[in-house]
Amino acid sequence: MDISSSDPNSGDPGAQGVNAPDLQVFVFALFFIFGGITSLNDVLIPKLKELFTLNYTQAMLIQFCFFTAYLVVGIPGAKLVKKLGYMRGAVAGLVTMIVGCLLFIPAAQTATYGLFLGALFVLASGVVIVQVVANPLISLLGKPQTAHSRLTFAQAFNSLGTTIFPLVGAALILGSIASVTAADLSGAELAAYRSAESQAIVNGYLGIAAALAVVAIAVWLFRNRLKGERHEASKGFAGLDLVKRPRFGFGALCIFLYVGAEVSIGSLIINYLALERVLGQPESVVGWMIAIYWGGAMVGRFIGSALMRVISPGKLLGCVAVGAVALIIISANTSGTVAAYSLLAIGLMNSIMFPTIFALASERLGSRAADGSGIINIAIFGGAVIPLATGAIADSTGSLAIAFALPALCYAVIAGFGYYARRPYDGPVAG
Repeated sequence: MDISSSDPNSGDPGAQGVNAPDLQVFVFALFFIFGGITSLNDVLIPKLKELFTLNYTQAMLIQFCFFTAYLVVGIPGAKLVKKLGYMRGAVAGLVTMIVGCLLFIPAAQTATYGLFLGALFVLASGVVIVQVVANPLISLLGKPQTAHSRLTFAQAFNSLGTTIFPLVGAALILGSIASVTAADLSGAELAAYRSAESQAIVNGYLGIAAALAVVAIAVWLFRNRLKGERHEASKGFAGLDLVKRPRFGFGALCIFLYVGAEVSIGSLIINYLALERVLGQPESVVGWMIAIYWGGAMVGRFIGSALMRVISPGKLLGCVAVGAVALIIISANTSGTVAAYSLLAIGLMNSIMFPTIFALASERLGSRAADGSGIINIAIFGGAVIPLATGAIADSTGSLAIAFALPALCYAVIAGFGYYARRPYDGPVAG
């Protein structure tokens, strides 16, 4: 099965990609795993916040350290994948994730918050490498004409992971969080409590490590399936030159904005629902509703995968981005269930954004596809920056509704990209 390029949109409209449906199953599994692991941060935040009596800013270092890995590892990860190839690169990423999971053991034994953050950074580094592989590879494994739809379908498995992992993680990790608090303890009792409660985190991540090992072995067994795989060599930060391509540069900016907006709303939505103006119920009562937000993204990706076979991906992207802005405006200017469910419905609008922006930005990158995937993964650093800015606005204004104006602005820019990229790119292939 020879392939002439690592990019399905390399310029040959008659190209059929690689006919390897069994590899698609592996890639779908990768999307499921790294989506679920990322969403587990929402479970870790309240657990570690309680264990180490952290303030909100200190607790948000969990998200900051995780998403900073995208900034640090994006380009080196792309270079590693280009050197090893997609399948071996996926194994390298999975092994790195396993190491990150195992690092929770010394973090728990010493009950040290800094070690937990370090373990999360290593884990996220592996996630970045796997994403550098998974996004272009799922586009490669099929016809170029249906790459947008296929990537959106794969992202639905990512959303399935973000829905399932927190439910399981909450049962394993948060089960005893309300029985006693670290704030009531001191000295040897506090140290013993932190060590014992940290073990629940270790158990959860050891289970993930075991599952990752099984997937890594399976991928390794198929490491030679992509015959004739080719990547263009690059030096230093040569991949950054792709940002000069207007379509790619605009798309990378929109990835930064999208991830930032999604994480901002997801991180604050429970607090927003608990407001007296909205539902007026404690966080413990409305907390389950976050499943509506992530579940909407999952359902929307399956629907979007079908719609993009008949509707221009760019036009559909523009429509859902405008829809997200409208829902924020509605929520900010209403109350009760209307305010609550209009904000939760943004999950449905988010559904197709990441895969569609990625696919539109990456059209005709040719053998530079891995470079492009690395740059886009760097742009995911928006998940560290924009939520902090949104939180700062909320603190300074005393209003979450006003703070959500920043995510709304992000969605407005994304709508502009959808209009800009509404037609297939007919420019030269990158090289």
